[in-house]
Amino acid sequence: MTDPALDAAIDKLRADGAAPSVIAAFVDRFQRLASGETGYLHEADLKPLTDPPMLADQQLDEHAAQALAQTAVVRLNGGLGTSMGLAGPKCLIPVRDGLTFLDIVVRQILALREAHGVRLPLLLMNSYNTSQASLDALARYPELPVEDLPLEFVQSREPKLLADTRMPVEWPANPGLEWCPPGHGDFYPSLYASGLITKLLDEGFRYLFVANMDNLGAVPDPRLAGWFAASGAPYAAEVTERTDMDRKGGHLAHRIADGRLVLRDTAQVSPDEMDSFIDIVKHPWTHTNNLWLDLQQVVEVLDANQGAISLPLIINRKTVDPADAGSPAVVQLEGAIGAAVEVFDGAQAIGVPRSRFLPVKATADLLVLRSDIYEFTDDALLVGREISPVVRLDPDYYKLIGDFEQHFPAGPPSLTEAHSLQVTGDFTFGKDVVVRGDAVLTTEQPQEIPEGAVVEN
Repeated sequence: MTDPALDAAIDKLRADGAAPSVIAAFVDRFQRLASGETGYLHEADLKPLTDPPMLADQQLDEHAAQALAQTAVVRLNGGLGTSMGLAGPKCLIPVRDGLTFLDIVVRQILALREAHGVRLPLLLMNSYNTSQASLDALARYPELPVEDLPLEFVQSREPKLLADTRMPVEWPANPGLEWCPPGHGDFYPSLYASGLITKLLDEGFRYLFVANMDNLGAVPDPRLAGWFAASGAPYAAEVTERTDMDRKGGHLAHRIADGRLVLRDTAQVSPDEMDSFIDIVKHPWTHTNNLWLDLQQVVEVLDANQGAISLPLIINRKTVDPADAGSPAVVQLEGAIGAAVEVFDGAQAIGVPRSRFLPVKATADLLVLRSDIYEFTDDALLVGREISPVVRLDPDYYKLIGDFEQHFPAGPPSLTEAHSLQVTGDFTFGKDVVVRGDAVLTTEQPQEIPEGAVVEN
């Protein structure tokens, strides 16, 4: 017996030209939803990850160089900067010296090629929203392409489903709102559909290093490439020690039933277990979303599963028009790329320093990245303190990038002596402001922090 809602969604995907692997991945998510799967990973079923091998113990030798020579890089670049008030790709936000996330990532790749004498291709996993603008920006780097490898592959899209019937939504007022990205777990079926796995293997590239575009610390270190190649693992995740900033971030744990590593994100935690999830002593390692894949082993799994990987379900509940709370309630079925750790026999984790995990999810993160905490080196690396200060900015005044820029017209304050900065209310920062210790700023009326002021405790 077929499900009319699933049949309608498959018909819509086929009419949109979706690849068989993309349809297979959607069907898997839909059937998980229909079965009543919550996606929860319960504390009693898990054993915390402890004592992974460490990057600091790995050697930079000829084996590391050989592994890097067989490595290609994929940056996940499907996101728009909508949470910061932008209509375009997040990768085009200026970070330092007028350079965007994309500029810095490209310059890191070019510097590594020169330093190690490797080809090191860079591929973007773009979405239908980010593809053209990102490729236009890459046109400034004619030296970037490697042989005839493309600079991108485009992730799929899937229909939003009505929350009450699971039928694909119809929204004639704006048909584009009928579709959504299926999360970065779509990496696997979309990469498979692109034909790039075979092409990369034919060109002599066995390993993939994958990271988010907004993580400028995620540089393909040859020591990591060497460790991964020597491990023989099909898949490895980089983890770093959790801090207060990571309490709601995903972490790896061992599933007691079979000993496999699993990724647990906030959406996979039942409300009554949130306290244990955010316990950074009990679960001391956060997942960086920096991943290493052995393409020879990955393609075997994909070939056996119609080009898809069955990932834990993430159910994202929204309205069909995110700007209209009165529009119909929908569900978006998603998967996380890092959740594939449980699919591969022998998957591993390796501990890395905090410098490899510099995500920018909000303007507060951008403020830290722009500050004097980090030095921007000639090879496009950001070098700074191991643990950055915790910065929280009032979303009423700083959430959108335009408002954020207006409140720091002379640039960010000095944060080298700061442990934390909490800003509540409307403050505009003057030039050369210095923050020290645990600083708290609160106001009910607009205020200016004068040039050269010291804000502390």
